[in-house]
Amino acid sequence: MAKAQGRYRGGKPKLAEEQVAELRDLVAKGVPKANVAKQFTISRETVYQYLQSGELASYGGAKCN
Repeated sequence: MAKAQGRYRGGKPKLAEEQVAELRDLVAKGVPKANVAKQFTISRETVYQYLQSGELASYGGAKCN
């Protein structure tokens, strides 16, 4: 129903574009994804979402570190 009324939206992005760039850079340098997640106070799943998407991910999943 909400989607039909134009109210359906995902969660707000957890990180700004600059933070996403830093996240990707850290992972590229070999920093473990669990450490990157802790640094940005997001879940590992959210890290993977940002790495998987080419754009700014708006994944609003729960924090489960």
